[in-house]
Amino acid sequence: MPKPANTKTENKPKEKAKKKIGGVSILYKVENDKVTRSRPTCERCGPGYFMADHESRYTCGHCGFTRYRQK
Repeated sequence: MPKPANTKTENKPKEKAKKKIGGVSILYKVENDKVTRSRPTCERCGPGYFMADHESRYTCGHCGFTRYRQK
């Protein structure tokens, strides 16, 4: 007896993921021949470890340190 066609896993074209602008270009801003950091660095790890920018906090991906934003 032949198997019925599986309607749940039909061959549908997958949507392409949008490219995120990332890398070093989002961590620094260049204004008037000066380079400034757009995100704070980790207080525990020191310079070179940027903190992730969340809605209400900054978080270090290296050590897990979290700093909440002031209201």
